[in-house]
Amino acid sequence: MWKHIVANALTLAIVILIGFGVYIVWAQAQYKNPGPLAEAICVQVRPGENMRGLSEDLVDRGAVANGTFFRLGAEYTDKSSLLKAGSFLVPEGSSMEEIVDIVTRGGRSTCGVEVLMRIGVASSRIEVRELDPSTNRFEVQASFNPAEEVAPEEFDAAAAQNDTRFRIALAEGVTSWQITEALNDAAFLEGEIAEVPPEGSLAPDSYEVRAGASRPDLVAQMQDRQAARLDAAWQNRADDLPLSTPEEALILASIIEKETGIAEERRTVSSVFVNRLNTGMRLQTDPTVIYGVTEGRGTLGRGLRQSELRGETPWNTYVIDGLPPTPIANPGQASIEAALNPDETDYIFFVADGTGGHAFATNLADHNRNVAEWRRIEAERANQ
Repeated sequence: MWKHIVANALTLAIVILIGFGVYIVWAQAQYKNPGPLAEAICVQVRPGENMRGLSEDLVDRGAVANGTFFRLGAEYTDKSSLLKAGSFLVPEGSSMEEIVDIVTRGGRSTCGVEVLMRIGVASSRIEVRELDPSTNRFEVQASFNPAEEVAPEEFDAAAAQNDTRFRIALAEGVTSWQITEALNDAAFLEGEIAEVPPEGSLAPDSYEVRAGASRPDLVAQMQDRQAARLDAAWQNRADDLPLSTPEEALILASIIEKETGIAEERRTVSSVFVNRLNTGMRLQTDPTVIYGVTEGRGTLGRGLRQSELRGETPWNTYVIDGLPPTPIANPGQASIEAALNPDETDYIFFVADGTGGHAFATNLADHNRNVAEWRRIEAERANQ
């Protein structure tokens, strides 16, 4: 009889163990398999929130089917205590495992409200934007020029939120004075920029910042990034360039940046200037004349006068030989690389062609024909 009882107990234990094993496998599948979320959502994790509160929110929003499994999975993978405050984009069909990874990975918020300051050549603007998870596109809620307009209510509300992202985007070709003025107008930054950084030393790029970030520290970051880009390009430069130092390369890159907005043209434009430097021709480029007039303090806002084309400034390449003494703007990485790896051409002239690009020529006769065509296009546009 005892043998029968023991045999039955063993059988029951085996059945229980098998059932438990099946349950574990099923639970793991529930945790790892795609979830029920029909479209992407933005999940906000508030400071001090725990996995229980988050799991309940996720269940209510249809992102997970079982809050208990979600918490147990986070506990089993030692991530329960790693929850990060912020707003995070959760794609459609995300598994519980993927959601746990998203909200515990750290780093910047990936959705929600963003304050974006665009520092451009013509002007600077601050946009308050919010990501639409269903389209993964930002919708602008408010936009204003901080130098001329009072911040709208949307900006004040966004700045008061703990999970608002702040970002500064520098356009290629802005001057150091323009950047300094714009950063000083950004009320969400702190600290004083003692003096305008050297022209060309700031890297056009996108910079993630926090409310209250230091302006001098941000400028230092921009300078470090530009120095790294210039150093890398200098190390990989073409042979036999008429450039003796990285600083000269930066000057040429700034001229290329101001001469063309067409990415495919940068190395061709570079070849024209390199050919001119190699043959002792003056660069004769209008953007250097403009910089001599404005010294980078804003845009000229009109055409150049003949007196300005003939006027003697350190930057006027119609009257000076070789490169000007400093950059005339902050060039982007592509222009730096173009300055140091130009196309191999015989071009020594170029002029606008009416499409946004340029017509290039190897001799004066062809160039004059290109100029005449450009004048014709200008006249037609003026009469429209």
